[in-house]
Amino acid sequence: MLKMAAVMSVVAAPALATGLEIEVSGEANGMVKIDLLEDVAPDHVAQITELAEEGAYDGVVFHRVIEGFMAQTGDVEFGLIEGGDMRRAGMGGSDKPDLKAEFSDIPFDRGVIGMARSQDPDSANSQFFIMFKEGHFLNGQYTVVGRVTEGMEVVDAIKRGKGQNGAVIGQPDVMTSVTVTE
Repeated sequence: MLKMAAVMSVVAAPALATGLEIEVSGEANGMVKIDLLEDVAPDHVAQITELAEEGAYDGVVFHRVIEGFMAQTGDVEFGLIEGGDMRRAGMGGSDKPDLKAEFSDIPFDRGVIGMARSQDPDSANSQFFIMFKEGHFLNGQYTVVGRVTEGMEVVDAIKRGKGQNGAVIGQPDVMTSVTVTE
């Protein structure tokens, strides 16, 4: 009977809806609201949330932005607008451990947020990307962590990079502040 009561209390409890509010400045200016999918990628969402609560994402640039594909940010080691090393932006992570992939069947559609990683599927750490349009060739190969719920027009206005790798030249757009919401 106690087991049943414990199960029912968990089932009846409201799920915490974790999200992010990202204030963007530069060529793009405004608020981007993201719903984090803790039921899909709990370890990745926990790490992103922890980094955001620590203020690690505040002042981090969008270092790789490819027209018609995605905008990448989250290099809390080298991607800081103040005191970072823009030549190395995109090569760093946090002091937290890399994460084991949490692949799902959620497709990479417009506004979906995925975790950036190296060739190793279990190497995601702090960097993430926001899709400008669908990129289903990424499905099942990168961890989906959330989706934009408001402010996609701000994402669309982020300064584009140059060349095949989408490196942003000059002054990149920046996540001025990243706040966790519930």
